[in-house]
Amino acid sequence: MTKTSVLLPLDRPQPVEPHLAHLLHSLEAMDIDALRGVWTERLGPPPLVRAADLMRRALAEKLQEQAYGLDKAVQRRINQMAARHKPGHKPKPAGPAYKRGAVLTKTWQGQTYRVEVVDKGFVWNGQTHASLSVIARQITGVRWNGPRFFGLRDKV
Repeated sequence: MTKTSVLLPLDRPQPVEPHLAHLLHSLEAMDIDALRGVWTERLGPPPLVRAADLMRRALAEKLQEQAYGLDKAVQRRINQMAARHKPGHKPKPAGPAYKRGAVLTKTWQGQTYRVEVVDKGFVWNGQTHASLSVIARQITGVRWNGPRFFGLRDKV
């Protein structure tokens, strides 16, 4: 396994904190307990991370962020995401947005199936279904992720 350097490229400005480069180099030799100690001393309570490499990278990022600040575009994106978050609510992942009137086709075992997207779901065989997964199961006889069955998701 190769070690990843936690230092910024040399073309960055000199750190605000004169000993930052030395500290970043010293992180590479620290175990998880020492990394947690540095985090606690400089940033407060450390995250619940068990892997020293992950803790090392996160700590180096936070220390450099303190010294250099964030890129304006990154800060703007963070602010946008924070504005959408409602305290006490679990964020809902953005689902696929299928446009009404779109027709999905799938050829399965030599037969082509056509599904139309409507306001309240999907129409197949004259019936409206709430999800593509229900339709995929009726076509194949086994459980399928509907969007994946119809080729709307990347194959992992």
